[in-house]
Amino acid sequence: MTDSKIFALPSDQELNTEELSISWPYIAAAAVFLGKKCEWYHNEFMLCRYELKDPRKCLKEGKDVTKCAKEGFQEIKKHCGKEFEAHVNCVVDTSATGTDDRYCSKTRKMFDDCMLKNLNMERPSFGYFCEARVHDSPRPKPEPEPDRFTDRLPDPAAPPYPPPKYQGASGFNI
Repeated sequence: MTDSKIFALPSDQELNTEELSISWPYIAAAAVFLGKKCEWYHNEFMLCRYELKDPRKCLKEGKDVTKCAKEGFQEIKKHCGKEFEAHVNCVVDTSATGTDDRYCSKTRKMFDDCMLKNLNMERPSFGYFCEARVHDSPRPKPEPEPDRFTDRLPDPAAPPYPPPKYQGASGFNI
């Protein structure tokens, strides 16, 4: 990768955050609940990255997503730990057959019931994350970048315009 004088990496203090050291079965088992719980933070992070086009400027939003996921796992462990472990074990045992949910429907139902009863979180409906939503951000909208090509374009001709060379849209007259 080439480097230039104007490129600045964030400091180590800005980059350091507590990571989630969790394996995929735990993430797969809790994904829909964490996705719903942390949806606003995730959308804020993605909007920041899209608008600013520089992930270094969105470190705070990225840390908020990680913090929300960590808090979500802590709540699951505290209130539904036994049901969650049972569902994770089922996901691990059936991983050779894929992540098809029909093999773990009983443990998933127990986990879903526990989440609804203890954390008041209902499993999102199928297709929930595919629905279009408008994200209302408190961040100010960034200034549009100047178009670097329009400065080089000549000014348009002033009316009256000359007649078309080839009769305009009617085609060629031969």
